[in-house]
Amino acid sequence: MSTTSGPGYPPGSDSGGTPAPSPLLVSDPPRVGDFWLDARLLATPAGVAFIGHDDADTPVLLVLLSEGAAADAAARSRLSGEVNHLHAETVVARGGQGQDEGRLGHLFRDEEDDPTVAGQAPLAPWVALINDGTPGASAEALRILRAVDLTMTGQLGDPSGPDYRLHWIDRDRPGTSRTWPLPWPGRQDRAGWSTVGISWLIIVTIAALGLLIAVLLFQNIPPSPPPPPVPTSASGSGGSGSPSSGSPSSGSPSSGSPSSGSPSSGSPSPSGSSGSPSSGSPNQNTPSTPPTMNSPGGSGSSGSASPTPTRNKKL
Repeated sequence: MSTTSGPGYPPGSDSGGTPAPSPLLVSDPPRVGDFWLDARLLATPAGVAFIGHDDADTPVLLVLLSEGAAADAAARSRLSGEVNHLHAETVVARGGQGQDEGRLGHLFRDEEDDPTVAGQAPLAPWVALINDGTPGASAEALRILRAVDLTMTGQLGDPSGPDYRLHWIDRDRPGTSRTWPLPWPGRQDRAGWSTVGISWLIIVTIAALGLLIAVLLFQNIPPSPPPPPVPTSASGSGGSGSPSSGSPSSGSPSSGSPSSGSPSSGSPSPSGSSGSPSSGSPNQNTPSTPPTMNSPGGSGSSGSASPTPTRNKKL
């Protein structure tokens, strides 16, 4: 089988002009819109046609304009016109700048909900066609790209003067696209919602591990002792000499009430009998009644009789 290499056909195409797929380049995006790119099919200065699929494994031919064509309003308009003239069952979806109008504008897929970067260029126009594996599908993608770069447009009148050349013809890198959710670093294959699920699982695992470490650190801390009780009243008496809280005994002052400073009636001494005030009461250090001339003993008892003085018979 002989091979050909015509315009838009990579090396390795068969004699019938059917292009052979080639691996993706580093500059190629892994995903455009809702479609994952598997291989390159053909390339022209106007853009690249990729073999791709969506999440439902629907095979498509995705035509993406190049940087130069995507920046030219006339090139975007030519692509939109070619797509609007296609059969409705041929087009799966379309997207990018300026592709939401016309007869097949209802197939436009908006990507405004994806995160954007300030100053980012508008998304390059693209269209996803049904890929049935026949040479007609690749020929249709090539025809669209050649219509955008005016390769198939005939000259009007007799040529004269310098030749015409598009100003963006050398900017043939794939146009701006956005991939969300992001694939794993260093990988160019599909990275669906499993990427988001694994990311959330990692976050939950890290949070659970941190909670477990906190529990293990603080579970062996001894409890703090309770504060000492606050005393309700000051107690200054102690021992067996303090009177009971009930009614006082005969001859003793009331519990907790200070004495008037004089000894009780009938008591020979303020500190002798059981009726003495409890220790710590204010009348404990009260001085006794000073002795008089008639009471040399200083007993201080008002009820005792005074001794009769002896009469001198010699006078």
